[in-house]
Amino acid sequence: MRYANVEVAGELVAAEVRGEAVAPLEGVGPISAGFDLEGLAGASRGSEVPLSRVTLRAPVLAPGKVICLGLNFRGHVAETQREVPTYPVLFTKFADAIIGPGDDIVAPPESKAIDYEGEMAVVIGRPARRVTPERALDAVAGFTIANDVTMRDYQNLSPQWLQGKAWPRSTPLGPWLVTGDEVGDGGALEIRLDLNGEELQHSNTRLMIFDVPTTISLLSEFVNLEPGDVILMGTPDGVGFRRDPQVLLKPGDRVTVAIEGIGVLANSVVAEDAR
Repeated sequence: MRYANVEVAGELVAAEVRGEAVAPLEGVGPISAGFDLEGLAGASRGSEVPLSRVTLRAPVLAPGKVICLGLNFRGHVAETQREVPTYPVLFTKFADAIIGPGDDIVAPPESKAIDYEGEMAVVIGRPARRVTPERALDAVAGFTIANDVTMRDYQNLSPQWLQGKAWPRSTPLGPWLVTGDEVGDGGALEIRLDLNGEELQHSNTRLMIFDVPTTISLLSEFVNLEPGDVILMGTPDGVGFRRDPQVLLKPGDRVTVAIEGIGVLANSVVAEDAR
């Protein structure tokens, strides 16, 4: 099943995606922090509306937590010339970093090294604390796509990455939420990123160092995972900052991330009006 947050007739609601149409969920608000996963499944469906007549928003609005993995693909570890981690490399973003499909990635004037990172993301649907890997998928509402846009010059100012990762309106998420009955545990999906039509990243989530069940189990040791929390699972090799010559994002660029079984997330880059 696929769920989306859509704006239709001036109202923002959750909807079931049915091919080229959506069926709004009656009596259910948009998917956001603390949402009721069972309520989505049990809600009555309204009349179908063509996708062409709605505006897709981020599949989770104002998530309570955005937790990200770095260096989670061996190819990316190799291109950064770092050691393969024995424990997930973790950082966070804030809710105002999240934008939806079709929204513009805002390029701040301060950064001169803006990079792309195509990633799979996991959305939590049930509370989880100290769960085993065997039970971890019970907490998953579904999977979506992310672009972990990174200001590399700021990221490299210190050993901590927050200052390069948490800029407002920098992290696209979408286009919708796909449940596990369609994509399993997310552990064997092709992932690809194109910049202005040129393929720059192409890998498979089976090459992740820490898979989804392991990641959720480890996070839940020290974090109360709650419905609406989002976990970005890391990017494969091919990032622009490590290319020779470097390929960095600039206003006017179009970035597309596609993941098998989930869909396509496309966003343009615009300069921030910093007045």
